Amino acid sequence: MNPSYDLFANTVAQLLERIQVACVAAGRLPGSVKLMAVTKTLGPEAPFWAARAGLGLVGENRVQEAVGKRPAAESLLKSAGVPLPHWELIGHLQSNKCKLATQYFDRVQSVESEKLIMLLNRISGESGRKLPILLQINAGRDPAKFGADIENAPALCECALNATHLRLEGLMTIAPLSDDPSVAERTFANLATIRDELQRRFSIQLPELSMGMSGDFPLAIKHGSTLVRVGTALYGSRDTAHPDAIR
Repeated sequence: MNPSYDLFANTVAQLLERIQVACVAAGRLPGSVKLMAVTKTLGPEAPFWAARAGLGLVGENRVQEAVGKRPAAESLLKSAGVPLPHWELIGHLQSNKCKLATQYFDRVQSVESEKLIMLLNRISGESGRKLPILLQINAGRDPAKFGADIENAPALCECALNATHLRLEGLMTIAPLSDDPSVAERTFANLATIRDELQRRFSIQLPELSMGMSGDFPLAIKHGSTLVRVGTALYGSRDTAHPDAIR
């Protein structure tokens, strides 16, 4: 067995344990939070390792990168007899990439505008599928981040609920970059509040809260995250992460 993969599998186990500890500290069931492997800029070995280690979710930031990577990774997985993971787009989606996004991703987390909702709905309808989505909300009010403004969340939610070929499953956010942990904590608390308000307003369930990354996922779990998106803590720095194995 590849010793680099052994190290990776051990890292996965340690992260899952940290997630469990954070769940217990928050008074939540340990199995209530999923770990997504973020494989942006890495080769097809990265999602292959993730699925081989038992992680069922792979996150990519760029549509075009997934176009080449997903088929290559799935070829490796099928050869090894490993179950295929669920691929999700977590990066900014340009309107001209919507068709490819519906072809290469099982869910799109980064839906931030009514324009994207209408495009994805039309394309999904043409292909005869119902595409799962999350609404990306800029819950930290960070001008450097994508996502809908907090005030626009109700209108965006209503638009998504009226899109017959989309299935709205929850919300996503990215905390602002800051050395102050309270900045991330406020962001996560904001998203949880927004989700609760939307559920009451529209009498719906939005079970997924995708929030928390390598440096802040315990805080996200504290505030109800159901899915943490982790890249660096799994693979190391993109400049040094197992270069021989996964680039």
